[in-house]
Amino acid sequence: MTRPFVHSVLGRMDHAIISELVEPGSRVLDLGCGEGELLAWLAENKRVDARGVEIDGAKVQRAIARGVSVYQGDIDQGLADYPDQVFDYVILSQTLQQTMRPLQVLREMLRVARWAIVAFPNFGHWRVRWAHLASGRAPQTELFPYEWHESPNIHFLTIHDFESLAARERWNVARRIFLAGGREVKARPNLLAEVAVFQIGGAPQ
Repeated sequence: MTRPFVHSVLGRMDHAIISELVEPGSRVLDLGCGEGELLAWLAENKRVDARGVEIDGAKVQRAIARGVSVYQGDIDQGLADYPDQVFDYVILSQTLQQTMRPLQVLREMLRVARWAIVAFPNFGHWRVRWAHLASGRAPQTELFPYEWHESPNIHFLTIHDFESLAARERWNVARRIFLAGGREVKARPNLLAEVAVFQIGGAPQ
């Protein structure tokens, strides 16, 4: 592991990375945007045209109260209401592993935007592996504190899994950033990184 990151955004390192990847003045859609904290930050600090989709009605109302344009919807149902390439970036942060059809969601993201920014917890991290091996049960760690029957996570992907999918789909991986404990991981990320952030585009021409 190398240099520490010097800042976070809204207390989250993945949000800090996303904020660096998004260009000022761009058109941004955040899927599973929660209460719109990241979108509001991007609108204020990067002057983006910020839109969001969130399934929880109460969170939608709180996002709207922040001045963010958010509508209630299920991202697993697709983004059919949006035309092709209408956004510069679509963000999916800490939500991919909770979707029913992650590949369909990723393909739709790349249909409606030039770039998709995807952040997800790495289930290949050594603490997750050790928790499973030592207990013989569904792993519980600081990153994954849930009991198996209450966890929102339904797809347990690793960095290697995502890299393999990107290669198979012929996506253009523009950036890959791996984090653990507030630091960037350079070596053996599938073993040592807790969170992965990918910036991907459609298949290279």
